[in-house]
Amino acid sequence: MTSSNSKDFDAELVKRVALRYAVENALRYGKARVGPVMNKVLGELRELRPYARKVAEVVSEVVNYVNSLEANDLRRLAEGLSVEIQRAKEEKKGLPPLPNVEVWGCVCTRFAPNPDFAIHLGNARAAILSYEYARMYRGRFVLRFEDTDPRIKTPLPEAYRLIEEDLRWLGISWDEEYVQSLRMELYYDVVKKLLAVGGAYVDLCPAHKFRELRNVGKPCPHRDEPPETQLERFDKMLEGFYSEGEAVVRVKTDLSYPDPAVRDWVAFRIIDTSKHPHPVTGDKYIVWPTYNFAAAVDDHLLGITHILRGREHAVNTIKQMFIYKHLGWRYPEVINFGRVSIEGFILSKSKMKELLRRFEDKFLGIDDPRFGTIAALRRRGILPETIKQLILELGVKSTDATVSWENIASLNRKIADRVCKRVFVVEDPVKLVIEGMTLPHEVTLRFHPAQDLGTRKYVLNRAEVFITRSDAHEALSKGGLRLMEFTNVRIVGNENGVLRGKAVSGGVEVAKEHGWGIVQWVPVEHAVKVVVLKAEGMRLRRIPCVGEAVLKNLAGEVVQMVRFGFGRVDRVERRAVRVIYAHP
Repeated sequence: MTSSNSKDFDAELVKRVALRYAVENALRYGKARVGPVMNKVLGELRELRPYARKVAEVVSEVVNYVNSLEANDLRRLAEGLSVEIQRAKEEKKGLPPLPNVEVWGCVCTRFAPNPDFAIHLGNARAAILSYEYARMYRGRFVLRFEDTDPRIKTPLPEAYRLIEEDLRWLGISWDEEYVQSLRMELYYDVVKKLLAVGGAYVDLCPAHKFRELRNVGKPCPHRDEPPETQLERFDKMLEGFYSEGEAVVRVKTDLSYPDPAVRDWVAFRIIDTSKHPHPVTGDKYIVWPTYNFAAAVDDHLLGITHILRGREHAVNTIKQMFIYKHLGWRYPEVINFGRVSIEGFILSKSKMKELLRRFEDKFLGIDDPRFGTIAALRRRGILPETIKQLILELGVKSTDATVSWENIASLNRKIADRVCKRVFVVEDPVKLVIEGMTLPHEVTLRFHPAQDLGTRKYVLNRAEVFITRSDAHEALSKGGLRLMEFTNVRIVGNENGVLRGKAVSGGVEVAKEHGWGIVQWVPVEHAVKVVVLKAEGMRLRRIPCVGEAVLKNLAGEVVQMVRFGFGRVDRVERRAVRVIYAHP
C-alpha cells in the first residue's frame, strides 16, 4: 500500500478509513467508486486535505481491491464494519414533509413538461416527486403541457402522446390534464386585468433600445402611460396591427433589481404563426404568452399549492411573483432541487434534436439507447421501479447529482433478477453434437429458478446444440461441460470446428466433481438469429448471436440472457430477433 515519507501523512490510517467507506459504497451500489469514497475520507480526515493527491492514490488502491472481491468475500470483509453495513442496508427514508400544508388545506402539485421532445431523467424527477407528494397528502396531481412557444421550442405533435405514455409506464396517473395552447383566451383575460391595474404595459421600443434602458435601470418611455392606452395597444396586438418584434407586453418589476433579466420581463410577444404554425392551434393566434406568464397564471387558476422544480428555475420564481403581487394572489410554495445527469448519457434536448437532425440514419429515434430519455431507458431494459427508486433516493436535495450507469445497472439488476425471465443467448456460436442420447428427447426449461415465471419445452430430434466459442475452448481443455438444466457432456473430439461429445448421466454434482463449466446453450433446430445492440458511449455495437426460439414470443419484455446480461426484446421478425442490451 502507498506510503509517504512525511511524518504528517499516515497511509495506514487512510487505508483503514478508506476501506470502511469503500466497503459501504460497494454494498450499497454494487461497486465502489473513487470519488464518493475520497470525499468521505477527506471529510473525516480533514487534516489530510493538503495531501489530497497522496490520499487519492491510497483510496484508488483500496477501491480497486474492494471491487475485485467476490460477493461472499466482500461480506466477510464487512463483518467487522457493523456501522457501515447498517448504513448501507438502511431502509429508504420517506420524502420530507411539504412546507405550510396547513395554510393551503388540500395539496395540489403539477408536472408541466414542454412537449418539444420526449422527457428525460431530469424531467422524470419532477414528475415522480410531484406525484408522490400528491399521493402522500391525498391531494390532486395535474399534468399540464406548456406549449406556448411555436417558434423556438416548437411542440412536436407526437410528444404529447409520448409523454403520457412515459408517465403511465412510470406508474404515474393524473387527476386533471391541461394544454396551454388551448387556454389562450384565459391568458388574454388575465393580462388585460394586469394592464388595467397598472402592473404591465405594451412596449413599442426596439429590443436593443429597451436593453440599453434596462441595463442602467431606466424606464421604457411607454412604461408609465395610462392603462387605457396600454389596453388599446394590446387590442391592436391581437388584431395584427403590429408585426413580430414591434410590440411586447412587459410585467412591471423593480427597475433596480440586481439581475437585469428580472427587470420588466416579457409576458407576451407576437409570433407569425403563418410561418410557424402551432401543431394544436395552427395560425389561430399570433400573440403568445411566455413561459413565465402562462405558468404563473395557470399555477394560480388551477390551484397549485406546491411547485417542485429544478434549481435553475429560481429566477423564474422571482419573475412570476411580481404578477402575483400586482393581482393580489398568494404564490405557491416552491421546492427547488438540483440537476440530475447520467454519466456518459445525453440528457440535453437540444443536443439530442441536433444529433437526430444531422445523423438521422445513425440513430434509432428519440428512444435511441444512447440517449437519457425515459423512452430510451425503457427501450434499453431499465424497469420503471428502478427509475422511481432512484428518484426517491435522490429526493429533493438542492445539490446537483450525477448518477453512474454502474449504480443504475446495479439497482436495475436487483429488481429485474426477481421478475424477469431467463433465456439462453449464445454469442460467437460453436456447434456441439452429442452422442449417446435417445431421440426424440424432450427438454423442459424453467424461466426462473426461484420464481414461478413458467417454462418452455423443446423436442430435440437432433442432439445438436450451440455453445459459445469461449465455452467450447474451456470444454476442450477440461474435457467436458454441463448444459444448464439439461445434461453433462464429455468432449471426445473436434472435427472442423464442430465439437463432438457423449452424454454423461448425473446432475450438477458430476460436473462440479470434474471441474466442468455450467453453460447456456441453444438447440440447433430451435434456434433463431439474434442481434444484440449494445450502446458503448456514442457507438451502437451489433453483436451477432443465436438464441432460443421462445424469444420470438417475448417482444417488449426485459429478459436476463444467462451469463450474457439483461436486455429488452426490441423487435421480432420472421427469422431474427433484435435485443437492446442493458447491462451485465
